[in-house]
Amino acid sequence: MLWLALPVMAEESLSMLVGYTDWWLASHFLEGPEYQAAMGLMSYVFWMLPSLFAAVAIGATALVARSTGGGDRRMARRVTNQALTIGVVMATVTMVGTICFADNFIGWMQLEDRAAGLALRYFLIVLPGIPFIMIEQVAAACLRGAGDTVSGFVAKSIVNVVNMTLSPALLLGLGPLPRLGWEGLAIGTVSGHVIGGLLLGGTLLVGRSGLRLRIAQMKPDFPLIRRILRIGLPGGADVMAVLCCHLVYVSIINGMGTLAAAAHGLGVQIEALAYLPASAFLVAATTMTGQFLGAKQPAQATRSVYTTAVVATLFMSSVALVFYFGGQFLTTFFTGDANDPTGAATTGLLRIVAFSTPPLGILMVLTGALRGAGDTRMPLFITFVGLIGIRIPLACLFGWGAFSVLGFSVEGFAWGLAGAWWAMLIDVVARSLLMTWRFLQGGWKEIAV
Repeated sequence: MLWLALPVMAEESLSMLVGYTDWWLASHFLEGPEYQAAMGLMSYVFWMLPSLFAAVAIGATALVARSTGGGDRRMARRVTNQALTIGVVMATVTMVGTICFADNFIGWMQLEDRAAGLALRYFLIVLPGIPFIMIEQVAAACLRGAGDTVSGFVAKSIVNVVNMTLSPALLLGLGPLPRLGWEGLAIGTVSGHVIGGLLLGGTLLVGRSGLRLRIAQMKPDFPLIRRILRIGLPGGADVMAVLCCHLVYVSIINGMGTLAAAAHGLGVQIEALAYLPASAFLVAATTMTGQFLGAKQPAQATRSVYTTAVVATLFMSSVALVFYFGGQFLTTFFTGDANDPTGAATTGLLRIVAFSTPPLGILMVLTGALRGAGDTRMPLFITFVGLIGIRIPLACLFGWGAFSVLGFSVEGFAWGLAGAWWAMLIDVVARSLLMTWRFLQGGWKEIAV
């Protein structure tokens, strides 16, 4: 489990550092909460873009893991090539959609005028990097299914080196490079992702862990594509449902003003200290469950999930203590000023989210286990129950004062941004309990992929 999880944890931590670098630079060298609010929305964009390829990544991981566990390397290679074929189509559609609807998307997020303009400029600079972000996600997913979690870590390390070197150089105009300010941050970030995509694509062209990319084998194999998507679409819909509901959630918060948007964005960045490493345990649970079921060892699959859940809960509990007692130190690191209004508001949010991190660990591990088994429909249902049935309604009720729903006047609690974060806590706890119930039922062991 640790052999699988630790490289992914390092990789996800490096992904987190990309956002941390941009947040730190924006807070220290660009004045005004507008930059922080825009950077907060861009954090969601860099969550959204990889999530668009989640359906193919989840399906590919499950099938490559099953094929590898069953000793069928030829099928694992076929799945890898077809997964990248699907990814190319999806990346093309995403780029066209971004060109057509980026302005509308920024408007829906309810940022105030100057912050909205900054976010739009950043988003459009990121546009050419979308195909390379796709390759990062899909290639790494296939390699993880084959048991290789190191290649993604190496690629992400290089992404960070590029970003941490180029972003400040373009922001400040160091050496022979021009001083581009806000746009320099975007160019540095997207340059890192371009190089990361090229590295992972090149790794598959050369061949790694029994997988190899061959252009001739990328000719569409529609029965296999349907098989990948049959498994992946519910899981991808799960990820997209989470994302879409989060975007509605952040729109509710952005409507509370620029300071609330900035504090929420910073809080989400710091919360990544728990969320992204938890994703590593999700990957470990996915890979082990798929490979043990492929090898006809359901008891070992169950044992691997329990082991992963215990370790993840212990890790997440330690992070919770850091959030609760060290929140001010963390926010001051980003803002550079202990009295900064954004930092002060964020410190209180971290004390709330501290209580959600242990159940989040359980939720992530069990979601990964069910995906590895090919059970992606019930997690999708649980996601809808939690986000649509709990988080969004409670965010409105706790965060706003009086508001109208379907013509009826509702008196809210008017707790502001803190109220929206209490809604998030209740949602995570409820979904972790529902996912535990689904796992203990045991039906996931019998699913055919």
